[in-house]
Amino acid sequence: MATTITSLDVRQARTRLDDLTVIDVRTAGEYAGGHIPGALNVPLDRLDEGLPGIRAAAERGPVLVVCASGTRSENACRTLARHGVEAATLTGGTGAWAAEGHDLARPQGSPRAVWAMERQVRFTASLIILLGLALGFFVHPAFLLLSAGICGGLIFSALTDTCGMAVVLGKLPHNRPRAADLDATLARLRSR
Repeated sequence: MATTITSLDVRQARTRLDDLTVIDVRTAGEYAGGHIPGALNVPLDRLDEGLPGIRAAAERGPVLVVCASGTRSENACRTLARHGVEAATLTGGTGAWAAEGHDLARPQGSPRAVWAMERQVRFTASLIILLGLALGFFVHPAFLLLSAGICGGLIFSALTDTCGMAVVLGKLPHNRPRAADLDATLARLRSR
């Protein structure tokens, strides 16, 4: 059964911001680089841990799920819907929010901004492809399979709208929230 995802555009979200619980499903590093004011960070790969708090917030009022462009937030909304939690997604994500001239908040004392996940994936894929080509040319032709494998993975990613490389990159330390940060976020969700 297909799930219909409710979406709000930036204008609609901005006018309702005080009434919404905003959940940002990007990595902790992306969130620290700038997020919608008042958004709480529950990374997509930790959504199951955040489910009780998000459910409690949804019982008190509408929930808006955001990411960089809207793809991860749509996936999060589908996951939440499977667990009986109604949520909307922000069309175009924080990218559209910033493009409309709205400010992005940054946590106090946050470290330098981390690249958006899409940028991390493009960089890593390109680097591995170039490495495979160089090793295939200078060391042994079998290394060309490395480049071919990454290209195949990118095609699979485009066809399925999933990204295994993003999952792996999301587990790197700079993309992970500290346990205390996620615990504090979940406590705020339960008490809102």
